[in-house]
Amino acid sequence: MPRFAANLSMLFAELPFLDRFSAAAAAGFDAVEVLFPYEFAAKDTQRALLANGLELILINAPPPNYTGGDPGYAAVPALSERFQRDIRRVLRYADVLKAGRIHIMAGPAKGAEARDTFVRNLRTAAEAAPYQKFTIEPLNSGDFPGYFLDDYNLALDILDEVGCHNVALQFDAYHAQLIHGDALKVWQNFGHRASHVQFAAAPLRCEPGRGPLDFDALFAAIDESGYDGWVSAEYTPSTPRTEDSLTWMRALQPA
Repeated sequence: MPRFAANLSMLFAELPFLDRFSAAAAAGFDAVEVLFPYEFAAKDTQRALLANGLELILINAPPPNYTGGDPGYAAVPALSERFQRDIRRVLRYADVLKAGRIHIMAGPAKGAEARDTFVRNLRTAAEAAPYQKFTIEPLNSGDFPGYFLDDYNLALDILDEVGCHNVALQFDAYHAQLIHGDALKVWQNFGHRASHVQFAAAPLRCEPGRGPLDFDALFAAIDESGYDGWVSAEYTPSTPRTEDSLTWMRALQPA
C-alpha cells in the first residue's frame, strides 16, 4: 500500500489552518503538504508540524499574487525578474519548514519564449539550492486555461532540457485523467520520472469512489513500479467533515 499524505489546503478545510495538522495526525497521516503556506508565519506552521510529528513533503512556488493574479508564473516572460526575487522567499520558507519538495508552477503562457523562460527559471532555482528537490506538474486546461505545462510529453521534454538532478515530475492522477483520458496509462508511461504523486477522482476532484478512475489498480501500479515516495490526497471532500471522506484509506488498511 502506498504511503498516503494529506493536502492540508484541501483536506480538513472545515478547520482553521493550524488545527488541520492535529486533525491529519489523528486521522492516521504521517505527512502533509500545503499548497501556499506564505500567508502564515513559517514558525507557526513549523510548530504545528513538530507538535504533531508530521513531515511536510511539498509546497508550491512561486507565491501567488493575492491581488488577483495567477498562482504560478515561472513560464511568464514578463515576470521573470519577479520569479528570481520570489524564489528566494520560497527557499527560506522551505528551509524553515524542511519541505521535501517545491512544486514550481509554470503559469499561463505559450510559445517558445515561455518555454525558454520556464527552463531558465527552473535551472536558476535548482542551481541556487542543489540540496532542495523541485517538481513540475502538468495541469489540465479546463481548470487552468492557458497553462503552459498542459501535457506529460511536454513535461518530460522540459525535464530533459533543464537537465538538473533535483528537478523531477509531479504526477497528479486527477490532472492526468483529464489531460490524457487514462491516468493509469499515464502512470505506466511517465511514472518512472515522478518523485511525487497526488490524486483525486475526476472529474469532480473529490475522494476516490466516483468517476472512471480505478484507484485500486492505480495504487497497485504505483506499488509495483517501485515508487517509494508519498502519495498525497489532494481532493475536495464531498462530505462536510473530511474524516467522513476517508473511507478509501480505511478500506486499504489491514484488518
